[in-house]
Amino acid sequence: MNPGVSTGSEPLAKLFAVSPNSESRRRAIPRTVWALGFVSLLMDVSSEMIHAFLPVFLVTTLGASTMLVGLIEGISEATASVTKVFSGYLSDRVGRRKTLAVLGYTLGALTKPVFAIAATPFEVLAARFTDRVGKGIRGAPRDALVADVTPADTRGTAYGLRQSLDTVGAFAGPLLGIVLLSALGGDMRMVFAIATIPAVLAVALLIIGVREPARPREQASPSFAPRARDLGKLDRTFWVVAGLGAVFTLARFSEAFLVLRAHEVGLPLPMVPLVMIAMNVVYALVSAPAGAWSDRVDRRLVLCGGLVALVAADLALAYGQSVATALAGAALWGLHMGLTQGLFAAMVADAAPADLRGSAFGLFHLGSGVALLAASVLAGFLWDGFGSAATFLCGAVLASCTLAGLLVLVWREP
Repeated sequence: MNPGVSTGSEPLAKLFAVSPNSESRRRAIPRTVWALGFVSLLMDVSSEMIHAFLPVFLVTTLGASTMLVGLIEGISEATASVTKVFSGYLSDRVGRRKTLAVLGYTLGALTKPVFAIAATPFEVLAARFTDRVGKGIRGAPRDALVADVTPADTRGTAYGLRQSLDTVGAFAGPLLGIVLLSALGGDMRMVFAIATIPAVLAVALLIIGVREPARPREQASPSFAPRARDLGKLDRTFWVVAGLGAVFTLARFSEAFLVLRAHEVGLPLPMVPLVMIAMNVVYALVSAPAGAWSDRVDRRLVLCGGLVALVAADLALAYGQSVATALAGAALWGLHMGLTQGLFAAMVADAAPADLRGSAFGLFHLGSGVALLAASVLAGFLWDGFGSAATFLCGAVLASCTLAGLLVLVWREP
C-alpha cells in the first residue's frame, strides 16, 4: 500500500492538515495527469458546444418546460454518478483504469451526433442519458488514476491542474459555439454536429498519450462482484468527505438554470454561451491555485470560501435584473466550483486505501449525483411554480445552512 495514503484510521483532522513537505510540492506534475487534463479539455469543448445552447434549444425549439429541463439534467447527472460506483469498483478489481476510461470517452463521443438530429425532448433525454453513462464509466477510474501516479502531498495541486484544464475546455466550447452559430446563421443543429470532432480527438489522445502504471498483484482481483468487506475499509474519514460532497451538491443545482436566467433577463440567443464562459473562465483560473492552496492550509477554510461564493452567486441571480448581474452571478458560481471541486477529489484520494480508490470515487459521486438530481428537480419545480427568483433564493438558503454546518464541524474538530 502507498504509505502516503490515509486508510481512514488516522484522526479526521489529518485529512485537512498542512503538508510540511514543501519540496515535494515543487515536483513536476506527472505526464499522465497533464494528458488526462487535455483529454478532459477536448471532451469538454465538445460537450459545452452543445450544453451551452441545450437548455434554450429544449425550451424554444423542442417545446420543453423548465421543469422538464431540470429533470433531464438531474437524471443525466444522477446516471453518471450511479455508473461511477460500478466502474470505479471494476477498475479496482481488474486493475485496468485506462481501459474503462477509453470505453467511457468513446461512448460519450458516439452520442454527440444525436443532439443534431433530435426532434423531441425525449431524444435529447436519451442522448444525455447515454452520454452520462459514458461519463460515469470514465470518471471514477480517471480520478483514481490521477491518485495512482501522484505523490500524496501534491494531490491537491494535481487535481486542481486537471480540473483547471477540464474547465478551460468548458469555456472554450461555448466560445467556439458562439463563433460557429454566428457563422452558420443561427443553426444550432449544425453546431451540435461539429461538436463531434473534438470528442473524437479526446479519445485518440487518451489512447496514445496516457500510460497506466503497473499495479501490485495484490491490488487487483479477478472477482467482479462487490464485496462487503471492501466497503468496511472505507471508514469514518471517507464517509464524512462523501457526506460533505452530497450536502454541497444539494445546495447547487444544474448550471442549465444559469443559462435560462440570463436568457430571461435579456441575453440574446447567440450570446447565451457567455454565461458558461463567464463561469468556466473563473472556474479554470481558480481551480489550480485553490488546489495548491489546499495542500498548505486547513482544507475546510477553502470549502467555506466556496460556500460564501455560492451564496453570493444565488443572491445576484435572484435579485439581479440585468445581463451584467447574471454574468456576475455566473462568475461567482465558477468561483464556488473552483474552490471546491478539485479539493473534494484530493480529499477522497487521501481518505481511501490505494486498492479501493476507484470504488471510493464511485461512491462519492453517487451521493453527489443523487443530491444533484434532487436539487435540479426542486429548482425546476420552484421556477415553474414561483419564478426564477425563488429557485436561486432556495439555493442561497441551502448553501447558508451548509456553511453553518461546516463551521460547526470546524469548531468541534479543530
